[in-house]
Amino acid sequence: MKRIFNQSKQKSIRRTLRQQPIACERILWSKIRNRQLGNYRFKRQYSVGKYIVDFYCAEVKLVIEIDGTTHGTVEEIRYDKFRQEFLEKQGLLVKRYLNIDIKDNLYLVLENILENCKERTK
Repeated sequence: MKRIFNQSKQKSIRRTLRQQPIACERILWSKIRNRQLGNYRFKRQYSVGKYIVDFYCAEVKLVIEIDGTTHGTVEEIRYDKFRQEFLEKQGLLVKRYLNIDIKDNLYLVLENILENCKERTK
């Protein structure tokens, strides 16, 4: 069986993305790292197949994606849909949040993430 999680061939790309996070990723990471949110362990810039997701919690199989303004184009919407279908076929729940949600409603986002984690542990 082929390994699809955190393939070593993508290690340098993941490292680069972690070293150059966008502002909203940095904000969210500061609140979910080190088991700060419900004692769930999140990883950032984690690969699943050929895709690298923003955040991933293995124990509840939850993917968190932060979408900026570029995710509104027809091409990006199509790509995101295809990508999300692949991730869901792996048994993962994909939750998407807009940059503006992180900036303006961070605690609602955190509450929603925590609710999803708890729901997946039932």
